[in-house]
Amino acid sequence: MNDGDAAGPANLHFGHGDFAVMGAGRFVRCAATQRAIPLEAVRYWSVERQEAYVGPGEYLAALNAP
Repeated sequence: MNDGDAAGPANLHFGHGDFAVMGAGRFVRCAATQRAIPLEAVRYWSVERQEAYVGPGEYLAALNAP
């Protein structure tokens, strides 16, 4: 089995404008909704919080959460 084919969640490091896959997987969870986001669909994240989000609304909701 190829490590890049792991079916579970991936471990990512989010940078400014890109991310690196630190642990094999096919998706990450949205920090606000817990929905699975396929790696090829990850577009929104916080570098400071190291969290991924499904979309801009979820990102803004997470920023405004207590």
